[in-house]
Amino acid sequence: MVKSRLHGMILASLFAALMGIGANITSLLPFFVIAGVPITFQPVVSLLAGTLLGKKYGPLAMTIYLFIGLAGIPVFARFSGGISSVLSPTFGFLLAFIFVAWIAGVISEKSKSFKGLLIASFIGTVIVYLIGTNWMYLAYQFWFDAPEGFNYKMAWTFMLVPLPKDIALSVLSAMISYKVLRAFPEKEQGKTTIKHEVIG
Repeated sequence: MVKSRLHGMILASLFAALMGIGANITSLLPFFVIAGVPITFQPVVSLLAGTLLGKKYGPLAMTIYLFIGLAGIPVFARFSGGISSVLSPTFGFLLAFIFVAWIAGVISEKSKSFKGLLIASFIGTVIVYLIGTNWMYLAYQFWFDAPEGFNYKMAWTFMLVPLPKDIALSVLSAMISYKVLRAFPEKEQGKTTIKHEVIG
């Protein structure tokens, strides 16, 4: 999808902005926060960044977003930001999005079939949960006030709440990526190549 370095930079900036929107679109609804962890649309944006922009510009978009937030611009969930966010129980999820975009980009560059994109989305979602949940657990154990009776099992229990949403959005991400990549195929040696692949 990325046609040039300039095009890649523009798209990376766009996805960084989309992350800010995805982080806060649910911020006005208090029931979208579980154990201090807001339920957002950031995972699906990071997946789309990887599958659509590739392993280079997808992670770049997530890195731009991260540094904008750390610089103090309130683009993180619940309109937060600043260097103190590093100590937040949710900071692990922000770090995870960079890895998600990278692995999704690697897989999508190898296979732009729906099956390949679906695998990329599911693996990316697993990475979000592994890094984010373990960071949250460590934060509550060592430097942040934990909910009463908090333990490792409870950390994963909390994450069962957004899991159905993230599974559904993973499938949606693969569907969107598949359609977009077919609409804007890569050009090789001056010729446009289109792969006609059947979903499934």
